[in-house]
Amino acid sequence: MKFYLTTHKRHWVNLTADPLFLKSEHFVKAVKLSPARGPYSVDSGGFSELQRNGQWTRTPRQYVDDLRRIWECVGPYDWAAGQDWMCEDLIIHGGQAGSLHFVGTHLSVAEHQRRTVENFLELRSLAPDLRIIPTLQGSTVREYEHCRELYERAGVNLAAEPTVGLGSVCRLQSTKRGVAIVSAMAAHGLRLHGFGFKALGLAKVGHLLASADSAAWSYHARKRPPLPGHPHKSCANCIDYAMQWRDRLIGIPSAPTWEQLSLL
Repeated sequence: MKFYLTTHKRHWVNLTADPLFLKSEHFVKAVKLSPARGPYSVDSGGFSELQRNGQWTRTPRQYVDDLRRIWECVGPYDWAAGQDWMCEDLIIHGGQAGSLHFVGTHLSVAEHQRRTVENFLELRSLAPDLRIIPTLQGSTVREYEHCRELYERAGVNLAAEPTVGLGSVCRLQSTKRGVAIVSAMAAHGLRLHGFGFKALGLAKVGHLLASADSAAWSYHARKRPPLPGHPHKSCANCIDYAMQWRDRLIGIPSAPTWEQLSLL
């Protein structure tokens, strides 16, 4: 399994050859972009878009233009996520989670799935060369199967795709339902990317994923003292801490001990 370290620091593409996962918006804001040293993939920033706005504020054409600039200036990426519609309850119904306020889309899961597939078809039509991946959305095995069938009916052979995103599983990944969802989609022969997978989820279903990403290192760093010799108050923005966290994560066995999990 290929693991991408998620970061909000776009300049890290110049500092490491390890795989990184970055939001497109962090590149878009930059006046100058430098070539990447290693592999990277691009997140569309859909969670933040829907959390704050309840809809996409960037058109598919704008997103394609952003992706093309990244491709040309930073270098060819492994893949870029589409402008999919997550199906978590907070995204759909709205509410509060800690300091985050979700306005809610107030649409159905079926409508989110329809818009997800429709957007992928439009992006693929606008830019067939930009390695934009399809993403499955839902909250139950049956709903993910429905989303998969929507792609198939639209003429998208998911089994032939190099990568298929598995969305809305971040909070389910280590649960029985999450395991069932990953197992059901992997049984179709799909090369799945698990968005936001951490230690417990990877220990249970990492062998069924082609790739995964996580930004959990930053959250953990905020709750711990900085690394020895580091002058900052926390290592929440520190590449040294992030790389050490990544090395521990990808080194976990299939059945991690509580001591190992406490480090992650």
